[in-house]
Amino acid sequence: MKEEHRLPPKVMNELETKLKDLTFTKKEFDEICDTVIDSYERALVEPGEAVGTVAAQSIGEPGTQMTLRTFHYAGVAELSVTQGLPRLIEIVDARNNPSTPTMRIELAPELANDRSEARRIARNIEMVLVESVASNVSIDLLRQAIDIRLDSELMEDKGLTTDEVGKAIQEKIKAKGEVEVSENVIFVYPANETLAELQRLSEKIRDVRVKGINNITHVVIRKEAEGYVLYTEGSNLEDTLEVEGINPDKVYTNNLREINEVLGIEATRNAIIHEAMNVLTEQGMDVDVRHIILVADMMTADGSIRQIGRHGISGSKNSALARAAFEVTIKHLLGAGIAGTKDPLRGITENVILGQLIPLGTGSIDLLMNPQGITGKKR
Repeated sequence: MKEEHRLPPKVMNELETKLKDLTFTKKEFDEICDTVIDSYERALVEPGEAVGTVAAQSIGEPGTQMTLRTFHYAGVAELSVTQGLPRLIEIVDARNNPSTPTMRIELAPELANDRSEARRIARNIEMVLVESVASNVSIDLLRQAIDIRLDSELMEDKGLTTDEVGKAIQEKIKAKGEVEVSENVIFVYPANETLAELQRLSEKIRDVRVKGINNITHVVIRKEAEGYVLYTEGSNLEDTLEVEGINPDKVYTNNLREINEVLGIEATRNAIIHEAMNVLTEQGMDVDVRHIILVADMMTADGSIRQIGRHGISGSKNSALARAAFEVTIKHLLGAGIAGTKDPLRGITENVILGQLIPLGTGSIDLLMNPQGITGKKR
């Protein structure tokens, strides 16, 4: 193709894939190429275009029509996930803890259609606390001990033994007490036999993790086209990737901070795009992905996740006037005045404040003019 240099490699590869099995003449091929080049060039952003403003409008306008509810996840009553505007706000605010963290975990290919294996893996992932398998946790004043009565049906359902529960309690309290195990009953004798110590240790024992992964409070098994898939309430990407029997390439979480810590900033950028587009698509909003890509690029440009707000992108602008125009005006103006900050006036906001030509569109270029040449022509 004579003008192939004008198309990016991805478009070239896609064009090649689509055309390789078709038969056509050279003239038809040239027409196809001309059409693709024309469509591509018309899709390019004009130099000086206010892409940030267009992206904000394109996301914000449909955002006003979004719902404010938390939906049950894909018809499964046990799990809920935040959708609509609250979820979109969580994404652009780069919240440390989303309100409904969840994970999607696919099993290893050889186990994908085995329900018993899916159930076993789900048991190993779901966090089980002492209080969730105990029918009663009380203080026995006569024995000066904590009396834990285990529910045999719950123990069987979670695949646990009394010895495993006793061992987990002993590891947690260490030298602060002694554990005595009998059939479905555990007594814990604290080293310090005061009532206050008994009450404190009783509360601590209730929250002892016996099995599973921290923060994953519930796991639901669903049959999908690719086999059995696990959906969790709560998220812990790092520990989940080490679970035997899962497909580590097919584990997904909606917690952006965890993705950043475990997989890095590029994966986080992709997750921001994926999550935001999911929210908009589920609400029936037709927003071009390029607007979301621009937001994701801005949020991850410096190698960390920054929110779109005064604690992130807007608050880290070089211009004191631009920062002041966003939020907490007096604080920014006073700080800049005390520090003797100079404003180069290179951005949009600061030039609007001063009533000057903004560096957008025709205002983004400077023209050199030869006045003598113009004068000579007039004569």
